[in-house]
Amino acid sequence: MNSIIKKALFVFTLLAVVVGCNEEDSLRDTTVTSVKSLYEPTEGKSVILQSSASASLFFEWEPARAEDSGMVLYEVVFDEEGGDFSAPIYKMASDNNGGYNNTTITHKQLNKIAGMAGIGSGETGRVIWTVFSSKGINEMKGEESRVLEITRLTGFEEVPVDVYVTGEGSEGGSDLANAVHMKATAPGEFEIYTKLTSGQSYHFVDAISGSPRTFYIDGEIIKEGSTTNTIDETGIYRIKLDFNVGSAVYTQITDLQLYFCPTNSFLFSLDYIGFGEWKASSQPVTFKQESWGRDERYKFMMTTIDSDGETVKEWWGTKNSTDGPPSGADSYYHLAQVPESQWDDKFKFASEMDMALVDVAVYFQADNEYTHNVVKVGDQ
Repeated sequence: MNSIIKKALFVFTLLAVVVGCNEEDSLRDTTVTSVKSLYEPTEGKSVILQSSASASLFFEWEPARAEDSGMVLYEVVFDEEGGDFSAPIYKMASDNNGGYNNTTITHKQLNKIAGMAGIGSGETGRVIWTVFSSKGINEMKGEESRVLEITRLTGFEEVPVDVYVTGEGSEGGSDLANAVHMKATAPGEFEIYTKLTSGQSYHFVDAISGSPRTFYIDGEIIKEGSTTNTIDETGIYRIKLDFNVGSAVYTQITDLQLYFCPTNSFLFSLDYIGFGEWKASSQPVTFKQESWGRDERYKFMMTTIDSDGETVKEWWGTKNSTDGPPSGADSYYHLAQVPESQWDDKFKFASEMDMALVDVAVYFQADNEYTHNVVKVGDQ
């Protein structure tokens, strides 16, 4: 019995030594050096945040080294001025899922970080930043930290849940109960496709009864108050409001056309008939004969004028990347903005639409998916 016990103790001790060595080797292999130097942005850099979606700030630092010569992971870490990063207010991985020694941070993200540091909307304040390096565990704080001065966007601390367009210049007129609902695309972000009439006032509200909060646009900035807006040219507009950063973007829509992929041409334009709906009635459709059969693929192209007065072509195709004929499901017809291409992201007409007259309607409305339908004349 003593012999068995001694053997068991020996095996247990040997296993403990092996496991201990393996754990020690594993921990040693996860060791990385700290980031010694920060490159960009420079110490004390002052940045006035812009509402443009493309506005950003580039961050870069000296690479750290891993004991196993493998990849090092990085996080850019922010804290309030005077903090020591032991309880940072914000951390984010660098580009390439943390694998690069640089990253680009949008002004919208910086606006959020500044708010977490207690800097008020539209105010200027300072945060500090550094970089943590690791292999996924055992984070090493950077040896250097820097101050970044941020002037925040004029966003809203309390963003509305719903937003509507109202006023005599809007499609719903001045009756608050008929205000036109905007589509919520993200928390605090709203969008609408609507007609505005020149010289007639309109504004935005967060409810269609009682005494709602009211908003207006000053340049490209959303402001709260009873002031109203007018538009210079009667037309169809896409309005995007972002209450998180206080920005407004207007895009005028001058045409919406059905594009026929096989001939690389446009078959017809759709007319705006109101409240986010475009329609073309009794339009002829003939598929293109190919060696393999008759080609029936199509999508849409929207012509717009941006805030700089430039004409921009936007392509709208399938949201579901389908390559088959209509499935019978409503989701088949859902629309998404897609890259320009003759063949990708297209729909297919149902077979009975060949050599027929069709009605095509497109809907950019708040309470449903952006979608469309195609109906053979006589089948309504």
